[in-house]
Amino acid sequence: MKNYSLLFVGFLLSVSLPSIANHDWKKLSENPEYLHRSIKQVTDVIVHDIYSPPVASRIYAYVTIAGYEAAYHSNKEYISFAGQLHNLNALPQPDLTKQYSYSLASVNALLLVAKTMIISEEKIAAFHNNILQEFKNSGMPAEIFDNSIAYGKQIADHIIAWAAKDNYKQTRSLSKYPVASDAASWKPTPPSYMKAVEPHWGELRTFLIDSAQQFKPLPPTTFSTDTTSLFYKEAKEVQNIGMSLTPEQIEIANFWDCNPFKMNINGHVMYATKKISPGGHWINITRLACKKSGAGFVQSAEAYACLSITLADCFISCWDEKYRSKSIRPETYINQYISQTWMPLLQTPPFPEYTSGHSVVSAASAVVLSKLFGNDFAYADSTEVEFKIPVRQFHSFQQAAQEAAISRFYGGIHYMPSITNGLLEGNKLGVFIVQNLRTRK
Repeated sequence: MKNYSLLFVGFLLSVSLPSIANHDWKKLSENPEYLHRSIKQVTDVIVHDIYSPPVASRIYAYVTIAGYEAAYHSNKEYISFAGQLHNLNALPQPDLTKQYSYSLASVNALLLVAKTMIISEEKIAAFHNNILQEFKNSGMPAEIFDNSIAYGKQIADHIIAWAAKDNYKQTRSLSKYPVASDAASWKPTPPSYMKAVEPHWGELRTFLIDSAQQFKPLPPTTFSTDTTSLFYKEAKEVQNIGMSLTPEQIEIANFWDCNPFKMNINGHVMYATKKISPGGHWINITRLACKKSGAGFVQSAEAYACLSITLADCFISCWDEKYRSKSIRPETYINQYISQTWMPLLQTPPFPEYTSGHSVVSAASAVVLSKLFGNDFAYADSTEVEFKIPVRQFHSFQQAAQEAAISRFYGGIHYMPSITNGLLEGNKLGVFIVQNLRTRK
């Protein structure tokens, strides 16, 4: 009798274990941590390879769009970006006769696109191999694994072909920025006097906005060396705040510095300090918001993609203005016309002053994230902890955006109009994004 009982139990286990395993792999593969870790790996490589903020924003956009386009099929409420983003035609659709893990397809698409856009391809490749093995180890059936990998590659190939036509490659061979001799125009700044970064960025194809000039800001204050002029007064404001910073203001400036390539000089030794870009900081805020809100895989993919599209269009818009107005930086003006010994708290970035990229990007990001997560979404921003900068608390994305913007005034990087008009530029762009970019039916 005992033998019959044991056989019956064995039969039940043989029937039930596959269904349990089937349930387990589905649950495991839909964990949004796969997506969060993949985006973080992209960020880490962007920091390692020292990409400028505009170039970083382009990488984030294509990578996260690929991830979203593969992921959204798991939820019928979501729709494609095809036909919404400029020149993005209908993407390959899954074969309805096959089974897929769309989260695996998403991660595969995302990382395949990333590998084509960065220098340290081997770092992405090693991570890619490891995370695919994790999906395999979940117990996912081999057929579903193979189907998902193949579909992710189809999406990646489509996005890579689309990206190749955005004019980025053409701008690589265009002329370098010629430093003008007139007093009003931007000049390279200490300590390394680097050449101007991405002078042709405004010529890239935009993602959703109509053109780089759609949200063209008011012109900057007219240059003048007259001590009674408005421009001189604005420069004096930067000098004065720089000489009377409170500990809190210093902390704010350092928290939002986000300088991907800070040059340090110690005697005859020069070395660079690498940090996250402004866009990368907001990408990480998106991760924090997704995790705090309990967003699932598709909702997280949606948030990353919407935020990244916003970042990309912000940098095209902002850089278009920077190289139209070509405004001189406070450090250059103050040293020449007010005080030869004054230095800003932060190192001046190597491109024209107007408008403030932090202001544009942060204002637009706050609009988009507020739409996704709510106007009063409080969070602890731990983004800079890995760079030895403590956590800051925010009661909303808008508060964070305002602080990011004013941090550039405290840091001696921008005149106040660049910040206020940059916030307006970014806010208008962000509103346009949330009003025109659709992800759900």
